[in-house]
Amino acid sequence: MEKRYIKWFEDISLKDIPEVGGKNANLGEMYQHLKPIGVNVPNGFAITSEAYQYIFDFNNLWKPLEKLLHHDLVVDDINSLQKISKKCKKLVNAATIPPDLADEILDNYAKLKTQYGEKLRLAVRSSATAEDSKEASFAGQNETYLNISSKKALLMAYKQCIASNFEARSIHYKHANHFDYLKVFVSVVVMKMVRSDKATSGVIFSIDTETGFEDVVFISAAYGLGENIVQGVIEPDTFYVHKPTLEAGHRCVLKRRRGKKEKKMIFAAKNNNKFSSSKYTKNIDVTQKEQNRFCLSDDEVLLLADYTMKIEHHYSNLLGVNTPMDIEWAKDGLDGIIYIVQARPETVHSNKDKLILETYKLKQTGTIVTTGNAIGTKIGTGSVRLIQNTQDLKKFKSGEILVANTTTPDWEPVMKRAAAIITNHGGRTCHAAIISRELGVPAIVGTKNATEVLNNAQKITVSCAEGEIGNIYDGTLDFEVTRTNLKEVQKQPIKIMMNLANPDLAFSLTSLPVDGVGLARMEFIISTYIKAHPMAIRHPEKLNKKEKAALDQLSTAYQTKEEFFVTTLSEGIATIAASVYPNPCIVRMSDFKSNEYANLIGGRVFEVAEENPMIGFRGAARYSHPSYKEGFELECRAMKRVRDEMGFTNVILMIPFCRRVAEGKQVLDTMAQYGLKRGENNLLIYVMCEIPNNVISIDEFSKIFDGFSIGSNDLTQLTLGVDRESEIVAFDYDERDPGVLEMIKMAVLGAKRNHRYSGICGQAPSDYPEIAKYLLDIGIESISLNPDSVLNVIQTLNTLQQTKKPPLPV
Repeated sequence: MEKRYIKWFEDISLKDIPEVGGKNANLGEMYQHLKPIGVNVPNGFAITSEAYQYIFDFNNLWKPLEKLLHHDLVVDDINSLQKISKKCKKLVNAATIPPDLADEILDNYAKLKTQYGEKLRLAVRSSATAEDSKEASFAGQNETYLNISSKKALLMAYKQCIASNFEARSIHYKHANHFDYLKVFVSVVVMKMVRSDKATSGVIFSIDTETGFEDVVFISAAYGLGENIVQGVIEPDTFYVHKPTLEAGHRCVLKRRRGKKEKKMIFAAKNNNKFSSSKYTKNIDVTQKEQNRFCLSDDEVLLLADYTMKIEHHYSNLLGVNTPMDIEWAKDGLDGIIYIVQARPETVHSNKDKLILETYKLKQTGTIVTTGNAIGTKIGTGSVRLIQNTQDLKKFKSGEILVANTTTPDWEPVMKRAAAIITNHGGRTCHAAIISRELGVPAIVGTKNATEVLNNAQKITVSCAEGEIGNIYDGTLDFEVTRTNLKEVQKQPIKIMMNLANPDLAFSLTSLPVDGVGLARMEFIISTYIKAHPMAIRHPEKLNKKEKAALDQLSTAYQTKEEFFVTTLSEGIATIAASVYPNPCIVRMSDFKSNEYANLIGGRVFEVAEENPMIGFRGAARYSHPSYKEGFELECRAMKRVRDEMGFTNVILMIPFCRRVAEGKQVLDTMAQYGLKRGENNLLIYVMCEIPNNVISIDEFSKIFDGFSIGSNDLTQLTLGVDRESEIVAFDYDERDPGVLEMIKMAVLGAKRNHRYSGICGQAPSDYPEIAKYLLDIGIESISLNPDSVLNVIQTLNTLQQTKKPPLPV
């Protein structure tokens, strides 16, 4: 029999979208071109859009559908939308599949069985002719049916896929994206179903989903069928892989976060003659042991990253422009193979103007009601509208903040009118996250308790501008939006760098016109993510029962507590380094004060009380000391991993609060013992210049260190003899004092004299632009600023350089 309405993946490419739809075209493109180079793609075939039109012609459906959609429908009226949708689907469901088309579908089903065997289960998926394009993703708009294993079920699933083209959500999505309701046809995918119900599945983006940072692969993963991730039922595990270092041969995960993964979707019945997967799946509890570990091994994460880069590279070459990708993957629990089951061009960040930098910043602080995963980087304010079910959607008013357990594709008409979206469940690739990005609406997902702690009509502020964790504040807080045309930012005669401690903020700052990170403080990572004293990691036997339990919980996904510390610290630092790679990232070794160390888990055991910890047992003095040497070894192991294993040789290490040259030599000897030898693998080691003796003895310090970063905070304190934490004498603390400026000048000139790097990472240039100009005039190599000061200081420097007289004496 002549093949008329079927095309196999091996015969399909992107040029066939009008005939087979976006999903089929992408599967065919990958099966033809990427499977031969090692990307596993299941085989299958497309039932073409011609078949869709044939069914509509055969059953005379066009005119009644045109009347319903073009004359009777009021698209922004939810009642009308649902009523018309129901009538359209009833017409399609009552239609007959022409006998010759049914025969052709079943003949090709039999052919697919010859490849995979009689036990083959099918995935039957809608593939709209406008779907998975760069203009619109059609995420979740049309139906998919899984676990199909009979002829009857296949034909029923096929017709249901066609009918789903008229779901209320799909009709409204077409309207919102300016597609004609009757000109978006549906082809259908029939392919081998990957048995992820017995393993894992997830979603990948070849770009950071929130910031558009293009140098990373972002992977989400959970147990069982992927629907739980899309629906936002669970919080998945997430992983980042850095593309440039992976291409260079460094096979390491950049960053990871363990999700709860408390539910696993599996099939509830054999489904031999059924077609509605939603009715024949169920969620089961995931054991605590499985929840406590990552559901993917590092090798599996890196395999997925390799697949992703191959897919992105292929599409970018094919389309002639860099093309970030949105990818679905699944691991088959029967054959153990990881498959790519869909890929499409990413539709949010790839369509943005990358030369316009838009930053949101809160101008007030408030009480945090709850937190979750931040989607996007915007801020929204408004009144809460709790949505318990679809009936509540009718009460929603434009400008309100939608708060729900989860969202579904049916809610999209309401979501577009929201000031912000909040859900109890979900990760960064769930439906609420995907749609809110497309709509440009700030969202916080996975709060766990939003519907319990927020009340209808309550005024709140939703902030996604503070990193990966989104904060929900009580009340309406004032915020500002700054839009900068990066074309207009002038290059400075010195390097402008930024101070950065929080890895979760790193990717959101990659658009800033900086030359690297001038100060990455590891204390933030230790206190926020590790939370335990480094010596407690080495000696957990000294902790009390409560402390041991807390440390056990934190490190549960790792084989040892030391692995937890080294991996967490190294991935935090590497994330910061990745955001500016290959530009330099200067990482300061830990500089907690004894009272700050004492607040960490187990800190009470290993710290003594000091009257003035600000000038006490801190910085270099600790590193070789018996009471901390084992903790410093862990820090060194983490930094060695960052540079040697993870490939971030742009990381420069820096020693803080080094009082004497002899102390500096001792620290360098200790670091060398732990594998961090100055000069090896091009390792540079700087020292903080923040003690008057660093300035006075700069020639001697220059013999053992590669550069100096001026810490104006401590240098001011110790030059003026003012405790910077004392409110009583705060009026005497001023970095602009002539004595402090002279100290800074001596340090810069001393570094120049010895051919050493000089920079400043203290607060002064961020607070006082005239100091930034003074530093430029005395010839400092770099100024490191707080991120929110970068653009202002650059603009001020542009202005000051046009004046004849410097604002401060040089």
